[in-house]
Amino acid sequence: MIVRVSVPDLVFAELREAILAGRYVPGERLPPQRVLAADLGVNMASVREALKRLEQLRLVDVRHGDATRVLDWRLSGGLEALSSLKSMDADMIGGLFEARRLLLTEAARLAAVRRTDEQAATLEELAAAFAAAAGDEEAALLADWAFMAAVIEASGNLVFQLIMNSVRELYLPNIREFAPMLGDGDQYALAAGAVGARDADTAAAAVASLAAVQEERMARAGRS
Repeated sequence: MIVRVSVPDLVFAELREAILAGRYVPGERLPPQRVLAADLGVNMASVREALKRLEQLRLVDVRHGDATRVLDWRLSGGLEALSSLKSMDADMIGGLFEARRLLLTEAARLAAVRRTDEQAATLEELAAAFAAAAGDEEAALLADWAFMAAVIEASGNLVFQLIMNSVRELYLPNIREFAPMLGDGDQYALAAGAVGARDADTAAAAVASLAAVQEERMARAGRS
């Protein structure tokens, strides 16, 4: 399938990458729209549309009659900024996995209380799918994602779900980069069984243990 990309999309991507990579620093004025249009070889309408999208991501502050200033996306941005990054350093990956562990632990606790029978059965099936994927790196990574997404869904917390949706945009396109976290599947089955039994403490402990091991594996891979 041919993916069609519009000129405003290209301008937006170029400017977004420049801001996230630090080529434009927080507080810096962007060049005037006519200058950006000339430098990028596009029309003013494409630049205006791109700037509007950057403003929606809270990457820039657009003030009519004044210069457009770059914001510090670490302070002003949301998870959409994270999913826009082309690469992450060790500190960013460490922060992502720390947040993942904390989020999934509490989601598992809630899932044990709130899950439906169908959701409990789905977790059992996904735990088995991870075990069956042994030796197939990509299948195992996708099974891990599906299991954790199912835990989040079973938690019944909409904000958790929206966070997971944002992280998905970063995770799935770069899924092979997370291969170092893979291990055995015992904790998946334990967590699924605990959710099914409505044992909140065991479910939370199982997911916390699994996520902590994965976090440490990713940290070791980053240090090597």
